[in-house]
Amino acid sequence: MKRTHSEASIYEVSSSSTSPHVGDYKGGTKGLKGNQYDVFLSFRGEDTRKGFTDYLYTSLVEKGICVFIDDNELRVGKKIGPELLCSIRQSTILIPIISENYASSKWCLRELAQMLKCKRSRQQIVWPIFYKVKPSQVRHLKARFGDAIKAHKENGDKMVLKGRKKALKEVKEWEAALKEVGSLKGWESDKIHNGYIILYQIVV
Repeated sequence: MKRTHSEASIYEVSSSSTSPHVGDYKGGTKGLKGNQYDVFLSFRGEDTRKGFTDYLYTSLVEKGICVFIDDNELRVGKKIGPELLCSIRQSTILIPIISENYASSKWCLRELAQMLKCKRSRQQIVWPIFYKVKPSQVRHLKARFGDAIKAHKENGDKMVLKGRKKALKEVKEWEAALKEVGSLKGWESDKIHNGYIILYQIVV
């Protein structure tokens, strides 16, 4: 993906009281300069690709923001490869778009778990968007989120012993990741004017 450069790209966003702000992070984004991407988007294609994610991606690119967007629907059942792990590590801001069916995708959950690891170990910024779901649903694993984790556990239980232990350990990581991201400051789609992200004030 061709990168476009912007010395000082400013976004504006109208959001809820729980929305993130660059000032919440020590040093803002200055300490993460030199990354390959400004923003990494993680999303469930069937929920948000047509409309919300396309609009967000296009709006960011039009402002000169370099965005990594992964076509996770083409990677069903595969492990996160080194290239994608590198892309997550080399992105200044990580934005998981948490939607109704996000947790039913192993690929989305693997991306989310990696994002939060980078947040803890590399102080990268994670700003979730809760698309037509409440943060409390994600945090407390209610509705589709609890059902998805239960299904992943059941699938893990069906595996042979060695594979089962590894699979269930991974599901535990996903469960913890959902609880953690549901506790972070983020945007709720139903509280954003016009139902869209109008770009938040960041300098990248």
